Amino acid sequence: MSRRHYKLPPLTTLAAFEAAARHLSFKNAAEELSVTPGAVSHQIKALEGYLEAPLFQRKHRSVDLTDDGKALYEALSTSFARISKTLSTIRDRSLGGKVTVGSTTAVAALWLSPSVIRFWRDAPEISVDQISQDRPFRDRPDLDFFIRYGRDSDPSLDHTALYRDNLIPVGSPELAERLNRTGLRDIAAQRLIHLDSEDNSWTTWPDWFRELGYEERLTSEARVNSYSVALQLARKGAGLVLGWQRLIQPMLQSGKLVPIGSHYLTAPNQFYLVGRPDDELSENARALKDWIIQEVREGTV
Repeated sequence: MSRRHYKLPPLTTLAAFEAAARHLSFKNAAEELSVTPGAVSHQIKALEGYLEAPLFQRKHRSVDLTDDGKALYEALSTSFARISKTLSTIRDRSLGGKVTVGSTTAVAALWLSPSVIRFWRDAPEISVDQISQDRPFRDRPDLDFFIRYGRDSDPSLDHTALYRDNLIPVGSPELAERLNRTGLRDIAAQRLIHLDSEDNSWTTWPDWFRELGYEERLTSEARVNSYSVALQLARKGAGLVLGWQRLIQPMLQSGKLVPIGSHYLTAPNQFYLVGRPDDELSENARALKDWIIQEVREGTV
């Protein structure tokens, strides 16, 4: 049926408004929609013109929804969720119940992939696709859920807490032997491998030292944008990496990496399994989700 039958404005204006209202940010909405902030602003102005009513209160550095904006956002988010559920049902049927799960490359290599392999042995009829990337998962309707450190900014996603990790310095066995019983000053004097990430929820070396009361400047450093690369550099003796103790447990158990000193910090955030609500997941997706949660609780991963 045509748009006129439902007396709707252009759907592009509604999509731009929903994203901007969800983020309360034209910039973040533009990133999600792969357009410019100006294009988002133009679409919203067109929608406000169509409605002859303002939808946002525009401030110097932020925006808030008006009462009309809140009412429209509630209607759109509910409607889009129902559409998404219907589309997912159709997609699951056409894909034969395939499940898609996402994670960082390090999470995939260190515990998610082994967990999926064990799941396949128990349920060989279920196909699982893994998507690994070291940047936030945005606008990925193909994902059923993904593993994330810290909560996602999208309030429509369900969050299931998995575990809270400890952060410890780790390095090669040779470096660990040389730095036995070392203090914070000695650790700070080593080459520290820093992780540059789009996601600022990850605890960094400066965060770690600051929380432990060490305020002096860190001078010797190397930077990478992949935690897997950081771990490999540390394994080869190129420096120290901030180790997520439970995440890298396979490398600690094998002796490829060794804790340096006795200092540790409990991570401020938890790891979560993030995705669509259970009532929007297929039976196969719920089975994999339950499997992952059970393995985490049993300490298998």
